[in-house]
Amino acid sequence: MDIKDLKMLIKLLTDTDITEFEMESTDEKIVIKRGHKPEYVTMAAPVAQSFPAPGYVPAYAASQETSAAPPAAADDSGDTLNSPIVGTFYAAPAPDAAPYVVVGQVVEKGEVLCIVEAMKLMNEIEAECKCKILKICKENASAVEFGDPLFVIQKL
Repeated sequence: MDIKDLKMLIKLLTDTDITEFEMESTDEKIVIKRGHKPEYVTMAAPVAQSFPAPGYVPAYAASQETSAAPPAAADDSGDTLNSPIVGTFYAAPAPDAAPYVVVGQVVEKGEVLCIVEAMKLMNEIEAECKCKILKICKENASAVEFGDPLFVIQKL
Protein backbone atom coordinates (compact mmCIF):
# COMPACT_ATOMS: atom_id res chain seq x y z
CA MET A 1 0.00 0.00 0.00
CA ASP A 2 1.21 3.44 -0.92
CA ILE A 3 1.89 6.07 1.79
CA LYS A 4 -0.63 8.35 0.10
CA ASP A 5 -3.36 5.70 0.47
CA LEU A 6 -2.36 5.14 4.12
CA LYS A 7 -2.67 8.87 4.87
CA MET A 8 -6.10 8.91 3.24
CA LEU A 9 -7.23 5.98 5.45
CA ILE A 10 -5.99 7.73 8.59
CA LYS A 11 -7.81 10.94 7.61
CA LEU A 12 -10.99 8.96 6.99
CA LEU A 13 -10.74 7.47 10.49
CA THR A 14 -10.14 10.83 12.18
CA ASP A 15 -13.07 12.44 10.35
CA THR A 16 -15.53 9.73 11.47
CA ASP A 17 -16.47 7.92 14.66
CA ILE A 18 -14.58 4.81 13.61
CA THR A 19 -12.02 3.80 16.24
CA GLU A 20 -10.54 0.74 14.57
CA PHE A 21 -9.86 -0.24 10.96
CA GLU A 22 -8.42 -3.53 9.76
CA MET A 23 -7.66 -4.56 6.19
CA GLU A 24 -5.91 -7.69 5.02
CA SER A 25 -4.84 -8.76 1.58
CA THR A 26 -2.67 -11.63 0.38
CA ASP A 27 0.61 -9.78 0.82
CA GLU A 28 -0.12 -7.18 3.54
CA LYS A 29 -2.22 -6.47 6.60
CA ILE A 30 -3.11 -2.99 7.92
CA VAL A 31 -4.57 -2.32 11.37
CA ILE A 32 -5.28 1.26 12.43
CA LYS A 33 -6.61 1.96 15.94
CA ARG A 34 -7.59 5.32 17.31
CA GLY A 35 -7.81 6.27 20.98
CA HIS A 36 -7.09 3.83 23.76
CA LYS A 37 -8.97 1.03 25.36
CA PRO A 38 -10.57 1.94 28.68
CA GLU A 39 -8.63 0.65 31.64
CA TYR A 40 -10.62 -1.03 34.36
CA VAL A 41 -9.05 -0.98 37.80
CA THR A 42 -10.39 -3.31 40.44
CA MET A 43 -9.60 -2.58 44.06
CA ALA A 44 -10.40 -4.66 47.10
CA ALA A 45 -12.32 -3.04 49.91
CA PRO A 46 -10.23 -2.24 52.99
CA VAL A 47 -10.29 -4.92 55.64
CA ALA A 48 -11.33 -3.86 59.11
CA GLN A 49 -8.50 -4.27 61.58
CA SER A 50 -8.73 -4.85 65.26
CA PHE A 51 -7.72 -1.63 66.98
CA PRO A 52 -6.14 -2.92 70.24
CA ALA A 53 -2.81 -4.70 70.36
CA PRO A 54 -2.79 -8.49 70.71
CA GLY A 55 -3.40 -9.57 74.28
CA TYR A 56 -5.22 -6.34 75.16
CA VAL A 57 -8.57 -7.09 76.82
CA PRO A 58 -10.69 -4.05 77.70
CA ALA A 59 -12.20 -3.97 81.15
CA TYR A 60 -15.70 -3.91 79.69
CA ALA A 61 -15.23 -7.12 77.64
CA ALA A 62 -16.47 -9.41 80.42
CA SER A 63 -19.63 -7.38 80.91
CA GLN A 64 -20.25 -7.46 77.13
CA GLU A 65 -20.17 -11.27 77.03
CA THR A 66 -22.39 -11.82 80.08
CA SER A 67 -24.94 -9.16 79.14
CA ALA A 68 -27.42 -10.95 76.90
CA ALA A 69 -30.41 -8.71 77.68
CA PRO A 70 -32.03 -6.99 74.69
CA PRO A 71 -31.23 -3.28 74.23
CA ALA A 72 -34.78 -2.30 75.19
CA ALA A 73 -34.24 -3.74 78.70
CA ALA A 74 -31.06 -1.71 79.13
CA ASP A 75 -32.87 1.47 78.04
CA ASP A 76 -35.28 1.13 81.02
CA SER A 77 -32.44 1.48 83.55
CA GLY A 78 -30.72 4.46 81.91
CA ASP A 79 -30.42 6.81 78.98
CA THR A 80 -28.61 5.90 75.78
CA LEU A 81 -25.87 7.95 74.21
CA ASN A 82 -26.21 7.40 70.45
CA SER A 83 -23.72 7.75 67.63
CA PRO A 84 -24.02 11.10 65.85
CA ILE A 85 -22.33 9.72 62.70
CA VAL A 86 -21.69 6.56 60.70
CA GLY A 87 -18.22 5.08 61.21
CA THR A 88 -16.08 2.74 63.29
CA PHE A 89 -16.24 2.71 67.10
CA TYR A 90 -12.96 2.78 69.02
CA ALA A 91 -12.91 2.53 72.80
CA ALA A 92 -9.28 3.70 73.20
CA PRO A 93 -7.11 6.43 71.65
CA ALA A 94 -4.47 3.92 70.48
CA PRO A 95 -4.10 0.14 70.24
CA ASP A 96 -1.83 -0.02 73.27
CA ALA A 97 -3.73 2.55 75.36
CA ALA A 98 -6.35 2.00 78.05
CA PRO A 99 -9.98 2.58 77.05
CA TYR A 100 -11.43 6.04 77.59
CA VAL A 101 -14.14 4.73 79.93
CA VAL A 102 -15.12 1.49 81.65
CA VAL A 103 -18.45 0.28 83.04
CA GLY A 104 -19.18 1.89 86.41
CA GLN A 105 -16.97 4.93 85.78
CA VAL A 106 -18.35 8.41 86.50
CA VAL A 107 -17.44 10.97 83.82
CA GLU A 108 -17.73 14.73 83.73
CA LYS A 109 -19.44 16.77 81.03
CA GLY A 110 -17.13 17.15 78.01
CA GLU A 111 -14.97 14.13 78.85
CA VAL A 112 -14.13 11.92 75.87
CA LEU A 113 -15.98 8.59 75.92
CA CYS A 114 -14.84 7.06 72.63
CA ILE A 115 -13.82 7.78 69.05
CA VAL A 116 -15.95 7.22 65.96
CA GLU A 117 -13.78 7.16 62.86
CA ALA A 118 -15.51 8.40 59.72
CA MET A 119 -13.57 8.68 56.46
CA LYS A 120 -10.20 8.65 58.22
CA LEU A 121 -11.27 11.44 60.60
CA MET A 122 -11.21 10.60 64.30
CA ASN A 123 -14.30 12.14 65.92
CA GLU A 124 -14.18 12.27 69.71
CA ILE A 125 -17.56 11.56 71.29
CA GLU A 126 -17.87 13.50 74.55
CA ALA A 127 -20.20 13.19 77.52
CA GLU A 128 -23.09 15.63 77.28
CA CYS A 129 -23.46 15.76 81.06
CA LYS A 130 -22.01 14.29 84.24
CA CYS A 131 -22.99 10.63 84.15
CA LYS A 132 -22.16 7.07 85.14
CA ILE A 133 -21.40 4.49 82.43
CA LEU A 134 -23.81 1.58 82.88
CA LYS A 135 -23.08 -0.31 79.68
CA ILE A 136 -20.84 -0.06 76.62
CA CYS A 137 -23.03 -1.17 73.72
CA LYS A 138 -20.42 -1.61 70.97
CA GLU A 139 -17.32 -3.74 70.70
CA ASN A 140 -14.02 -2.10 69.85
CA ALA A 141 -13.44 -1.59 66.09
CA SER A 142 -17.08 -2.38 65.26
CA ALA A 143 -19.13 -0.50 62.69
CA VAL A 144 -21.75 1.96 63.92
CA GLU A 145 -24.65 3.58 62.10
CA PHE A 146 -26.17 6.98 62.77
CA GLY A 147 -28.30 6.71 65.91
CA ASP A 148 -26.86 3.39 67.11
CA PRO A 149 -26.55 3.27 70.90
CA LEU A 150 -22.92 3.52 72.04
CA PHE A 151 -23.40 3.70 75.82
CA VAL A 152 -26.13 3.32 78.39
CA ILE A 153 -25.63 6.05 80.99
CA GLN A 154 -27.18 7.27 84.20
CA LYS A 155 -27.29 11.07 84.44
CA LEU A 156 -25.99 12.43 87.73
